[in-house]
Amino acid sequence: MADNGSAGPVALVKSALVAAGVGDTVRSFPAGVPTAIAAAEALGCDVAAITNSLVFDLNGEPLLILASGAARVDTTLVAGHLGEGRIRRASPDFVLKHTGQAVGGVSPVGHPRKIRTLLDESLRGQELLWAGAGDHTTMFSITYGQLREITGARELRVR
Repeated sequence: MADNGSAGPVALVKSALVAAGVGDTVRSFPAGVPTAIAAAEALGCDVAAITNSLVFDLNGEPLLILASGAARVDTTLVAGHLGEGRIRRASPDFVLKHTGQAVGGVSPVGHPRKIRTLLDESLRGQELLWAGAGDHTTMFSITYGQLREITGARELRVR
């Protein structure tokens, strides 16, 4: 794979999708899709099909939780499942450092290094998922199985 050190976040996401065999399904929305509700409206889909990429701080290491836009992550529940300490919401600087992407545009893929990832099992019920593609104006489509495979995520009840 080519060196993407100077590539922007969306280009890195596209490269990760293509390298994983999913293909470039990135769509751009000039007006922006900064929230799950805005994304669902722009895409004409249920908010439950929007996959939020939420970065948390678990003992100083990033933990990426891919959660339905219709759900609020219960960090106490997740911490109990993991048994590894308290999960805290990460600061914007922490998120950018570990993902190369700004809060509100974080993608499940395209990060500088692999991030430990959990996948909200409630997303399994959606035929097609939509996730952020590295910034506030892009999204990509993917199936639950493809998302689980390309992220190496552990499936978990997160709410």
